[in-house]
Amino acid sequence: MTQRPLGHPERSAPPLRSDSDAREGSALTSEVQIRRVARDDDKGARDDSLSPPESTLIRHRTAEFRRTTLALFSAGFATFALLYCVQPLMPVFAREFHVSAAKSSLPLSLTTGLLAPALIVAGVVSEARGRKAIMAASLLASSLLMVAASFVHRWEVFLVMRALVGITFAGFPAASMAYLSEEVHPTSIGLSMGLTIGGNGLGGMIGRLAAAVITDFFSWRVAIGAVGLVGLVATFIFWRTLPPSRHFTPRPVRLGALLRVFWSQLKEPKLAALDVEGFLLMGALVTTFNYVAFLLVAPPYSLPASLVGMIFIVYLIGIFSSAWIGSIAGRLGRGRMLSLMIALMLVGLGLTLLHPLAAIVLGISTVTFGFFGGHSVASAWVGLRATHAKAQAAALYLFSFYVGSSLAGSVGGLFWAWAKWPGVAGFVGAMLLAALGAARIASEG
Repeated sequence: MTQRPLGHPERSAPPLRSDSDAREGSALTSEVQIRRVARDDDKGARDDSLSPPESTLIRHRTAEFRRTTLALFSAGFATFALLYCVQPLMPVFAREFHVSAAKSSLPLSLTTGLLAPALIVAGVVSEARGRKAIMAASLLASSLLMVAASFVHRWEVFLVMRALVGITFAGFPAASMAYLSEEVHPTSIGLSMGLTIGGNGLGGMIGRLAAAVITDFFSWRVAIGAVGLVGLVATFIFWRTLPPSRHFTPRPVRLGALLRVFWSQLKEPKLAALDVEGFLLMGALVTTFNYVAFLLVAPPYSLPASLVGMIFIVYLIGIFSSAWIGSIAGRLGRGRMLSLMIALMLVGLGLTLLHPLAAIVLGISTVTFGFFGGHSVASAWVGLRATHAKAQAAALYLFSFYVGSSLAGSVGGLFWAWAKWPGVAGFVGAMLLAALGAARIASEG
């Protein structure tokens, strides 16, 4: 197969002329948006022979779709369990290692902070080497590092291990979005992306919950070691079930061409708005969950770590919303659904300012529903908006997504120190208002 340099502009189908959300939803079902094509530098002539036939793309209600869903669901489950199992343990870290609330967030913030730039590199490697192997290697290395981290007794060494995990995590999210955009039919990609994100949500929930409960009965080291073992099992399931790529075209890495691709995507206002959306949505969610734990372990609630961990059961709501909202957004309008999900997050945030514990739990549940629905819409929209170098478009979105997690998650600690939960809620609310503005830009015709 002829190789093209990474970042070399690919020939794409003519862009949709209408960006009205309702019209876009129907247009996307009639045109194959996700295809591997090429563009001649001098003539710009189209080569339709490189576009995959619709019959070769994976569709809903087929055995291949079920295998793909199982593989990516299990890998996403393990990746996010490994990533977020430390989040409910922040009060434990603060107590055991004698560090502040802001510093106790570093096992998560360092991981997501290094994950963000590593996603760019992983996207490049996956364009040259393929999707499946990169995802499997990422999950295997992350699982082994977490098992090793369970034997660490010094705070600084533990932070180094979590930083390394941030680098190895990158292969799965960067390559999985590109895999789906290449292999799944446009009419099925919303559901497929939603189910994959649902696996992420379930993994995040179980990882947090299991870590909190195991820590109460044993120790945090036993907790993260057990999550690492789950990752090893998921790696086996993923490797055995994911269908091989059929529409992947390898391209050698050329830095200059790669930078031109990134710059061209950043200059596209609607793609850039979706990148900003990822930053704000993830920043809002992680900040909320980081510091609600400190709220609930303090008076007047004074809940033990295992009960605080139970708050993450609300991720079950996110699993439902990601699949449901992802499947209907194309029909009802992506911009409309994205704005609705952000508005729901604002409503939920307001509920957390009330004093009854039930109101706080309801508020966190509403924030979670809105986040997963919004993220499902935005992440699928990136793959559809990008007319070339889809792995790089996905990497830019995820880069922003995890930078938001790292920066906002740590900055939220300053607002906690300043004004406790009302200060954190004000910070999160400002991010969500900005997210509404970004959603409007992404939807403009």
